[in-house]
Amino acid sequence: MNARADEAGRIVAAIQSARRLHQAGGGSVLDILLRSTGLPAPELTVQLGRHAGVEVVHDADGLVPDFARLDLQAARAIGCVPLRGAGQATLRLAMADPWDDERVRRASLALGATPVLAAAPATLLERWLGASSGRVDGDRPPAAGSPIGGPVVDFVDAAVRSAFQQGASDIHFECDRSGVAVKFRQDGVMTRFARMEDPHRAEEVISRIKVLAQLDITERRTPQDGRFRFPIGEGGIDLRVSIMPSVFGEDAVLRLLDKAQLRGRDAAVSLDLLGFDAPSAARIRDLAERPHGMLLVTGPTGSGKTTTVYAVLSEFNSGLEKIITIEDPVEYELPGVLQIPVNERKGLTFAKGLRSILRHDPDRILVGEIRDAETAEIAVQSALTGHQVFTTVHANSVFDVIGRFRHFGLDMFGFMSSLNGVVVQRLVRRLCSACAGHREASAHEQHWLHALDMADQEVPHARGCAACHGSGYRGRVVIAEVHGIDDRFRDLATSGAPVSALREHVRASGVPSLSTRAAAMMREGLTTTEEIKRVVGWD
Repeated sequence: MNARADEAGRIVAAIQSARRLHQAGGGSVLDILLRSTGLPAPELTVQLGRHAGVEVVHDADGLVPDFARLDLQAARAIGCVPLRGAGQATLRLAMADPWDDERVRRASLALGATPVLAAAPATLLERWLGASSGRVDGDRPPAAGSPIGGPVVDFVDAAVRSAFQQGASDIHFECDRSGVAVKFRQDGVMTRFARMEDPHRAEEVISRIKVLAQLDITERRTPQDGRFRFPIGEGGIDLRVSIMPSVFGEDAVLRLLDKAQLRGRDAAVSLDLLGFDAPSAARIRDLAERPHGMLLVTGPTGSGKTTTVYAVLSEFNSGLEKIITIEDPVEYELPGVLQIPVNERKGLTFAKGLRSILRHDPDRILVGEIRDAETAEIAVQSALTGHQVFTTVHANSVFDVIGRFRHFGLDMFGFMSSLNGVVVQRLVRRLCSACAGHREASAHEQHWLHALDMADQEVPHARGCAACHGSGYRGRVVIAEVHGIDDRFRDLATSGAPVSALREHVRASGVPSLSTRAAAMMREGLTTTEEIKRVVGWD
């Protein structure tokens, strides 16, 4: 009995040592064990089965890869090979390190079953997976951008790299009856990038993305969300992944989250850098400097709300105040700021996190977004009890903000008392300076400009060139209304006055409308009437 226990202890110790060498790049665990123990292959096979619960596969065992259960691209990404023998029902999983619990968990999840684990020599794994399959004997699953070969992997990697280099915000993988198309959202509009024919390849593309984001590749009927890190640029970028079932399989959208944009003090974004005109930037700073209260940034999805509140925090991040943020997700990193990511699966919601933040002695608080009545109520109470709160909400105008918070069922007197200001903003594409031209204004455009006391005969024209990829635009610039909330506005809002009364008060206060500011930008040659109509509309 003691001899058997000693034998078990020796083999376990040998496995641990071999795994360390394997993780340092010394080959598969089986290869290392054969060298280090000096045991013949048949004897080592017996001992691994007896003391470690792992089989050993050899070239002559008659086993063949079963890539119908786990496609080749996923097998390469995980670093494993599903095997079956002729007439055998047992599914085996050959790996360079079958004691790697995380890799085994991912493989089992992808297979939808718990296989029999087997150790295999590196030469055999490379033959099954292909010589270009990369790190079959590595210490971790292959990362995005690693030297894994194959058209599917190269297709996904090329899409991410090109999106990053072109400054896209999102990558859309759209599957149809004959394959998959990739589109980028660049400067707020969709542009085509590439296409891969073959419906089977389209499934493999989505599977590749799922593997990178550690999602269940066998689940194709429900939405899934995840994220992964891609090694590009300075320190890499994070990508947020959304998988959605469709009539042709699944579609995927990857949001690029380049946290490095705000990491360094020299590169910190500011209101001026975002394109706010001087009066608007000065007004926002004045509202943000107040000792307590709430500053709301509003607009539709993709209007730059989060970037604006980050810019405000960056300008006031002197180290003299305690600044805490709660976000979903943390999109940029701010030095010296406590940033808390929402994790609804673990119970950390905006509302729960905000309650905890108040016990952490903050001076300024950023709430990434107000989505529900509970978060709105706590944010208002925070602003009323001596904190400066910056937050965003989806609404199209300052009047819609009032309706949105009234819909939350809040005490409107308390809400309006806490509200210092509202920034209503949009992002419009900036004309490419290399090819911008002019054309004669249409009758409709002249009528619109005349109503704004801007009777121009010519308007800017987006021509398109190589520098702007034929679009005529490069980058975006912000257009904003900045509303300071005064007592008259509070009285109108709390008394339930009609929107027409609120609108008349805003007009009398002298705040230019989005349309007026956009027209001024057009006269300066920064954008076009077509872009203004698309984003802002013509009042």
